[in-house]
Amino acid sequence: MVVVDQQDAALGSLATLEERLIAIADAIPGRITFSTSLGLEDQAVLHAIAATGRAFDVFTLDTGRHFPETLETLDASELRYGLNIRVIFPDADDVQMLVARDGIMGFRQSIEARKACCDVRKVRPLNKALAGAKGWITGLRRDQSAGRAHVPFAAWDNDHQLVKLNPIADWTLDALEAYIETNAIPVNPLHARGFPSIGCQPCTRAIRPGEDIRAGRWWWENEDGKECGLHNRPKAKETHA
Repeated sequence: MVVVDQQDAALGSLATLEERLIAIADAIPGRITFSTSLGLEDQAVLHAIAATGRAFDVFTLDTGRHFPETLETLDASELRYGLNIRVIFPDADDVQMLVARDGIMGFRQSIEARKACCDVRKVRPLNKALAGAKGWITGLRRDQSAGRAHVPFAAWDNDHQLVKLNPIADWTLDALEAYIETNAIPVNPLHARGFPSIGCQPCTRAIRPGEDIRAGRWWWENEDGKECGLHNRPKAKETHA
């Protein structure tokens, strides 16, 4: 879509995250959501959202398997910014059926079983939260992993029928950490313990020196470009479709 291409170019031309978020709010009519996992990237975006004063719909997915530190970060963020972060839960019947079929830790038995768990606990709740939205803001960055190297600032998400927006797509880790330090943004204490990427507790470990920043996610798998299904990698020809 030409309009989405224009948004992608426009966001890339703006210098600050706050300017990019204001441009998003001005360009897209209707509800604009921000899905936060409460990691470093999303905490930076949350801070900037609060600074703009614009009305974004902020939500997070509670899979039922989070670290206690993640839930403490959620509480600290609401207190700091005075924002209501909607908490979206998986369907209880879906979870019961999944555990009855695969077992409480069945996601470690195969990639298919792990993706089934992600689907029930994350993908389906996300789909519900995004229903009817016109824009979806994320904290994706290009240097998070090889699979995210070509993340655009704006792209049409055909699955959800909305514009997906990645306002810090071009940020380096150094730039992200500097923004967090400058603004004294609350972050998950697990980051200081070797967890650069934090997901569900049974599926996340600290990384070792020299490992990729997402190596601690589903570490028992050997598949390259591991994702849970929330952010499927766009095909090259469809990135700005």
